[in-house]
Order: sequence, then C-alpha cells, then structure tokens
Amino acid sequence: MAIKFHYNKTSLQHLNKQLKIRINALPTLKNKEAALRIEVKKAKDEAARLDSLLDEKITASDNTLRLWNEFKPDLVSIKDVRLSVKKIAGVKTPILEGIEFEIKDFSLFKNPTWYPEGISVIRELAHIALERDVFERKTELLDFARKKTTQKVNLYEKVQIPGYEEAILKIKRFMEDEENLSKSAQKIVKSRMEQKESEAA
Repeated sequence: MAIKFHYNKTSLQHLNKQLKIRINALPTLKNKEAALRIEVKKAKDEAARLDSLLDEKITASDNTLRLWNEFKPDLVSIKDVRLSVKKIAGVKTPILEGIEFEIKDFSLFKNPTWYPEGISVIRELAHIALERDVFERKTELLDFARKKTTQKVNLYEKVQIPGYEEAILKIKRFMEDEENLSKSAQKIVKSRMEQKESEAA
C-alpha cells in the first residue's frame, strides 16, 4: 500500500499521528483476535457436543421406532423461539432463551399411553437441535469477526505501520538534506562575501 505524502512538516505530523493511532490500536486488535479465537473454539465445541447429544438421543429412541408410526406428527409444533443477543468481543451473538411449544389436545383413552412421554422426547430433541443451530450461527458470526480482525491486524502490522515508518523516514531525510543544502549554500555565500571583502581591502 503506497502512502501518499508531501515532503513538509504538516505531512510529517499527519503521518506521525496516523502511525501512533495504528501502534496504539494494534495490541487491542490482537487481544480481540485472541478472544474471538477462544470464543469460536468454545462455540464450535458446544455445537459439536449438542450434535453428539442429539445423535445419542435419536439412537436411544431407535428401539421404540416402530411405536413412532402411531404418533400423530401434528400433535407437537413449535409456536415461538425466543432469542436474545449477547455481545462477545464487540460481536452480537444469539442466545436461545426458550422455545414455546404448541401441543394439540388428545385423548389419553383413545391414544397409546406413551404419548405424553413421546411429546417429552420430541420437545427435548427439538430443544437440542435448535440450541445446536444457535451455536452454529454463533460460530459463523464469531469466526467472520475473527477473520476480519486478523485481516486488520495483518494490514496494520505488515502493511500500514511499516509504510508509515518508511514515509516518515523519507520526509525526515529529505528535510535533513534540504537543511544541509541550505547550510552549505549559506557557507558558500559567506565565504564568497569574505573573499570579496578581503580582495577589496
């Protein structure tokens, strides 16, 4: 990235200010990146745990699979899913607050006796599946933010900070050269004046 600048004090002050901003922001960005990395791992692990739990629960109910043919699929439905938002390292992430189920009335006398337990199993499976989905979404959001933060850290560390330092060095060298030329010119003028005065005397 080529940094635009002029060979003067104003430009030098501006570049110094921009460099200072980036140097001061870098540790914060690195801390944010580290925090996000940890949170991404936590969210991934929790989503994987919930996925395994869901598989485990489904496998456990395999021995009653033939009974599920008697179950009415429209008996239990999800009426509402309540989510809230929690900020993690400045990133808004979802949290499952609760699930509201709608259970249709059914007769305990006309239907199998295991229906209430079946409803409980379906509610539990739905809760685990939705919680897993929330953690997967949380992982996506945190990982996206982590990648953006990593890009910014790399931009500051590998491109902008060295670029500003180089530009500042160029301006300082130019100004030193200009000052040295000015002093040399003054010495030449002075020595010529002295020479003329000695010749006139």
